[in-house]
Amino acid sequence: MPRCFCRRRHPRRRPLPFGHDCEPQNGVLFCETEDLDDRVPSFDGTPLDVDVTLPEDAERGEPLPTIVMLHGYGGNKRDFEAESPEGDADDSETTYHYNNVHFAQQGYAVLNYTARGFGRSCGRTERSNMTPDCLANKSYIHLADQRWEGRDSQHLLGRLVDQGITDRHAIGTTGISYGGGQSIELAYLRDRIRKLDGSFKRWRSPEGKRLEISAAYPRWPWSDLVYSLLPNGRFLDFRTAPKSQSLDPLGVPIQSYISGLFALGGVTGTYCGAPPRTPPCNDPSADLTSAFAEVVKGEPISARARAFARELVRFHSGFPIPKNGTEPAPLLLQSGWTDDLFPPSETIRVYNDLRTDDPDAPVSLQFGDLGHARASNKENSDRAFNDQGVAFFDRYLQASGARKAPEPGRVTAYTQTCPQDAPADGPFKAKRYSSLDRGALEFARSSSQTVSSGGGNPATSTAVDPIAGGRDACREVDDENEPGTAVVRGPVSRGFTLLGLPTITANVDTNGNFGQLDSRLWDVAPNGKQRLISRSGYRLENDQEGRITFQQHGNGYCFASGHRPKLQLLGRDAPYYRPSNTPFSIEVSDVDIELPTAEKDPVPALRLSVDPDEARSGRRTRFTFTVRSRDDECARKDSVQPDPSVRVEGVKVRFDGIVGETDENGRFSVTRRVSDATKARAAKSGYQRDTEAVEVDAAGPGSPFGGDRFRRR
Repeated sequence: MPRCFCRRRHPRRRPLPFGHDCEPQNGVLFCETEDLDDRVPSFDGTPLDVDVTLPEDAERGEPLPTIVMLHGYGGNKRDFEAESPEGDADDSETTYHYNNVHFAQQGYAVLNYTARGFGRSCGRTERSNMTPDCLANKSYIHLADQRWEGRDSQHLLGRLVDQGITDRHAIGTTGISYGGGQSIELAYLRDRIRKLDGSFKRWRSPEGKRLEISAAYPRWPWSDLVYSLLPNGRFLDFRTAPKSQSLDPLGVPIQSYISGLFALGGVTGTYCGAPPRTPPCNDPSADLTSAFAEVVKGEPISARARAFARELVRFHSGFPIPKNGTEPAPLLLQSGWTDDLFPPSETIRVYNDLRTDDPDAPVSLQFGDLGHARASNKENSDRAFNDQGVAFFDRYLQASGARKAPEPGRVTAYTQTCPQDAPADGPFKAKRYSSLDRGALEFARSSSQTVSSGGGNPATSTAVDPIAGGRDACREVDDENEPGTAVVRGPVSRGFTLLGLPTITANVDTNGNFGQLDSRLWDVAPNGKQRLISRSGYRLENDQEGRITFQQHGNGYCFASGHRPKLQLLGRDAPYYRPSNTPFSIEVSDVDIELPTAEKDPVPALRLSVDPDEARSGRRTRFTFTVRSRDDECARKDSVQPDPSVRVEGVKVRFDGIVGETDENGRFSVTRRVSDATKARAAKSGYQRDTEAVEVDAAGPGSPFGGDRFRRR
């Protein structure tokens, strides 16, 4: 019989990322590091606990767009690995459509690994830090150092490129908190690596292939680690920040978070030189134990503390990385209004940096009541933002327009709502950050007040601390004038939406060294309770005097009708901010506050009309005054048209010596005999006043109604 040369069918060849077998589950292929012996050596030999997830139809030799997902501080590779059959979030809306399974189902290879020094990557889990390959290398926590953790991500991605699994032209990075800060670093490095000596060179795979980051979606990140942990108050969202802004002066430590994070790292991770690890620290730049001791010691600030701050700016932050002709990868940046660790300034800093160099730079922003404590992380805003993130990666990694991704420069914001289980309000959208707010509410106090280093109510400070007070942005405390603080109360609200960063300008006269001017913005309700809306810290120079300008973290928040904003200035907001070691006092005067608002006119104006609007001199006439204004509700997501007009009750109307109030229909009537042009005035607390004039005809030559006409104002 003749031989048959028919093509023989071979079973589909599954990829073997890092030599690991892939098992079908949840409609994808899951390729897991199962035990310590299977860990993947990094560029320096440190063993890393790595998982890869692939589409269920992935085959060898067919490179895929790839996303590396970087976990938070103290976390591990499991943080973004879905366990539900649907591949959605396991226990949090934070990971809805933001996990390995969901991205793999969309056609991506997904890299999840535990950062060096944590978990089974030489962290304390299963005493993995005591294995010989960990002890032989500098495998401890380097705090998102570009030369170490950054190189780890780049090395793993390079190996996946060499194995034919990753498309080197379609690599994305994303992460939350610790992973978000690293994602900004990778975006700024883009096609470069940071060598151990601090210099740069081209990013290549172990086999020499050139790589670059094509898109980055950092969530709750820092961009300048020193500024976020020791804010000095010099950042302003209407200016482009200098690269070294956080160093001069060094700011006020956010002590409760710094202490909490350091303790968390000691439980789940391995610090350089910390027992039971041996040998002792052999990389001084990663000596976090000594750095923590310097921070908690406080003032006067030592030369060692300043040196470590410079180290953090240079190697542990994305924003200060010099571009040297390399523009960062496209970025979608997410920050939380109520995040007391990494507030919106951390992403606005990057946005302004890139958009100043290039007005069309591909960078967009997301804001909401999300992030670290005290944030609520609302379901509706989290889901909307995560879907934007999927569309963003589709655009830049798959060149797909099937989902609508945010356009470059665009800003999407949701507001904080209370109670915590209420859905966020929004979205509020703008083509650029500078146009997110449509108006401003301003109030001021000129008289001098004294702020002391020992002032304030410790119970109140503890209640609103993100660690001691818990995850509750809606918590209320009693309204009070705390001793040793300065207070400026705003007008009673008729309903306006704060949307952005409040700006405060004041004259200060400081007596003492190492002073700090902390601030809180409160929403004071008619029942005498107040809720923290925003806060900030400002490091004063020794004996500083003159006019200063600073901003708070910001928020999207509705001040309901009948409520009023209250600014409080303090010299001590512990335990959130570390109190100064040195006593001081500050004379504060001429304080001006500007709150950016979603409404064009956050203080609604009264609109006074009169019928009839003209009368004959000396004749008795019945005048009816009607007062209208916009609705007493905060702006909503569709607030692009003027607010609807409603009639206002209880407005005082003054006319020709008579004073009356409008009824429930917004009307007031009076019969008067007028002989000359007469003005009517309408006034009510919380509204801008209005004036209207009645025209009067007087008999004159040539016409029974001749004479002068008085035009309406």
